[in-house]
Amino acid sequence: MVKQDMSQIDELTGLLSRKGFLERFGEMLVKAKTGMQETPLSLALLDVDIFMKINEQYGHVTGDRVLVTVAEVIQEYAGKEALVGRYGGDEYVIVFLGEEREQAFLKVEQIRQELSRRELKTADGKTIQGIFISGGVASFPVDGRTENELFRKADHALYRAKASGRKQIRLAYEERMVPKTTHYTQIQLERLSKLAEEKGVSEADLLREAMDDFLTKYGVNDIET
Repeated sequence: MVKQDMSQIDELTGLLSRKGFLERFGEMLVKAKTGMQETPLSLALLDVDIFMKINEQYGHVTGDRVLVTVAEVIQEYAGKEALVGRYGGDEYVIVFLGEEREQAFLKVEQIRQELSRRELKTADGKTIQGIFISGGVASFPVDGRTENELFRKADHALYRAKASGRKQIRLAYEERMVPKTTHYTQIQLERLSKLAEEKGVSEADLLREAMDDFLTKYGVNDIET
């Protein structure tokens, strides 16, 4: 009998752990690229709104109940073929193989609406009216062709959902970038191209990552989650 690697399972929710999810996600993306015609694949990132305040107000026991409830609803509504994991803390990830981002959006929106209707008893007997989440959805191949690109696009969509008031799901969109030749020297562009090739990502992804770090350094990205 083969012993299951428990590091791939999240102990609290029973979902795939971050490690387990990433391994399976890579396999599914390869599968989507294989064959005469590529198969669409959608990635959704979900985050419980203001989860820190739930922990502070009701305690960690209730916080854990919230996390378990979110996991149960995701599993119920995502479908048997979906790949579901707890990415860390109050973050969840879902992969829908064979579904365009609009189809995935409808399923994730259904999850969001169902959670908003749920009532949850706290450890001291009080009732929480509704569990609220925000989410972002990105799809292969329209939004990206690598794990990194899809995660970045879905994360940006999630960020926009949070910045727009939470309690909503956003789709990734085609980002328009200012022509980089306007702002960088030839040597910088050559170094950027070389780094992108070495890392196996696009130059645009590297520039966005650098911009994110810059904005975070100066506190521009500070949004209460």
